[in-house]
Amino acid sequence: MKIYSLIVYFFILLFAPLMLGIINRTKAFFAGRRGAPLLQVYFDIIKLLRKERIYSRTTTTAFLLGPRVTLAALLAALAMIPFGKIPALISFPGDLFLLVYLLGTARFFTVLSAMDTGSSFEGMGSSREVWFSFLAEPALLVAFIALARHSGVLSLSSIYASLDHTLWREEFISLILIALVFSIILLSENSRIPVDDPNTHLELTMIHEVMVLDHGGPDLGLITYSAGLKLALFSIFITALLPWPPVNPWAGSLIAGLSLVVISLGVGIVESSMARLPLRKVTHFLASAILISLVALILSL
Repeated sequence: MKIYSLIVYFFILLFAPLMLGIINRTKAFFAGRRGAPLLQVYFDIIKLLRKERIYSRTTTTAFLLGPRVTLAALLAALAMIPFGKIPALISFPGDLFLLVYLLGTARFFTVLSAMDTGSSFEGMGSSREVWFSFLAEPALLVAFIALARHSGVLSLSSIYASLDHTLWREEFISLILIALVFSIILLSENSRIPVDDPNTHLELTMIHEVMVLDHGGPDLGLITYSAGLKLALFSIFITALLPWPPVNPWAGSLIAGLSLVVISLGVGIVESSMARLPLRKVTHFLASAILISLVALILSL
């Protein structure tokens, strides 16, 4: 089964940047524009990786570690995510807690890299990022605990493998609430509307984008690719909840690709149909995810 997991893993590694392209084309469609090619993100990453590295005199090693540690943490986290009946590359009891810590590590080094520049704007974005993650991480962890309660195990592969039609009929409301929590966290953790606007250029309202203003060249390429990986990772949290039948790796890769396309279209539609929330209402939005996850956990008891 590990070879099956490896095939799906590398497929998602290749497919992840395409999700950003699908979102951009969806938003362009709703705006009445043609938009950039679907593969434009791949071209941008390749172009950035070929550029020269230029660093400010005020930065230290922490600035260099940010993009690299973030990418390494996301690659490790993706290896711990199963897709339906196809287990993860790395699986052991309690791996869901390590997954949350890996995501926290990626965020910590992104914030550290932004703070290392000495820019007041990047410090402002870092403080907002930390505050929103303070609300999003408990909701994610409680949602995982609710899933673990349904299956009776603490391994993500075993948890998702237990999500069959019978469990969905018995725990329909709880699982729907968990999917809703994952959807809210996906928008927050990937800096999408209504939490953040990835296309804004107004520094006073930027959160994630202001944190990477001083990154360029290969570092910005790693950050762009990491953004695609993070979007794919949180999308799999949602799509893997469905009671997928046992499939071979090629069919599993096809199903994974189609499900990620659907998630990308959904994110593009959300960003095209609503505006960004004021910062004070973003706090309420993320706090609602904590309450919903707690309700899901209570229903699972």
